[in-house]
Amino acid sequence: MTTADSLAQLQDGRMPQRYLRNLGTIGIAGQIRLLQAKVAVVGAGGLGGHVVELLARQGVGELLIIDGDSFAQHNWNRQILSTEKNLGMNKALAAAERVAAINSDTQVQAVSRMLEPKAAEAWLGGMDVIVDALDSFAARRMLLQAAQNLRIPLVHGAIAGFTGQVATILPDEKIMPEFLIGETMATSGVELQLGNPAATPAMAAALQSQEVVKLITGVGETLRRQILYFDMEYNLFEKIQLKERV
Repeated sequence: MTTADSLAQLQDGRMPQRYLRNLGTIGIAGQIRLLQAKVAVVGAGGLGGHVVELLARQGVGELLIIDGDSFAQHNWNRQILSTEKNLGMNKALAAAERVAAINSDTQVQAVSRMLEPKAAEAWLGGMDVIVDALDSFAARRMLLQAAQNLRIPLVHGAIAGFTGQVATILPDEKIMPEFLIGETMATSGVELQLGNPAATPAMAAALQSQEVVKLITGVGETLRRQILYFDMEYNLFEKIQLKERV
């Protein structure tokens, strides 16, 4: 079955069997919007790998996956796309292989390079949503600036140890990166001190994926102008209001 076949069924008022369990939450109209959507996932490691998996299974029509890194042994504990057989493989290419194995409706463009300032807007133009699955402040700042310049919603996620945070930034919001990330997430390497257990990126990525689905389908309320912070060690969840620059 192709994307066109699935869309034809949906437009005829019939939910394809592979999306049948989506019917009660997003409905036929929502599934059509997903199959017609284009989502960029920047970073295909702990966060991004899970996001790619979930969005492909949900039925997003096009995924742009950007990552210049390759799998190493220290990724095995938490990065769902890493296996003992693809050690050393580029993460974006591995993500494309995984999507091809689970949903032929989802078309993938894999960019096996790190996000670059000069290329960011060219690569990301035309996307409906951008997912921040990065691990450094400099890269996140670049991505947020590109999303704001292109006027594309961005779904942010970050993790460290048992904790994580997720936020959605819409094009009309002037959110400063410092307000979003904070000093604790300002530089990469904090994960070396706190660790990254397997469940933490899975939790953050699930929340990010649901934000993407809500943005595309219009179902539910997004985390607009707020961060959802969680601490899985102590079962804490808290919403924190984000400041906008004047």
